[in-house]
Amino acid sequence: MIHLDTHVVVWLYIGDARRLRPVWRTLDRSELVISPIVPLELQHLYEVGKTTEPGEAVLANLVDQFGLRLSGAPFSQVAYHALHQTWTRDPFDRLIVGTALADHAPLLTRDASIRRHCKTAFWK
Repeated sequence: MIHLDTHVVVWLYIGDARRLRPVWRTLDRSELVISPIVPLELQHLYEVGKTTEPGEAVLANLVDQFGLRLSGAPFSQVAYHALHQTWTRDPFDRLIVGTALADHAPLLTRDASIRRHCKTAFWK
């Protein structure tokens, strides 16, 4: 099982092979999981005009195509881990990292700041 950061979800949805090429084998061989906050961040990006599809549409497509699923980690555990991510003020990043940590799962992200501060975050 690997958790996906929001940008990875977007790239998977739009089929951005160039960006995903370094991690395609990992994606293909893993159970793909996201924090429940990811659909909210996708919706936010849609509402501010940075993406063209609502969060629920993106999620439904990836569930059908790749078997993507939402983490079932208890929110109390997610919040506990997110509370300790003081290196960022981004609530989405805090909860995405917190969810991966609560699930004891690696987080696939290209975000260098997340990778620098979260020992289980990786790219490639």
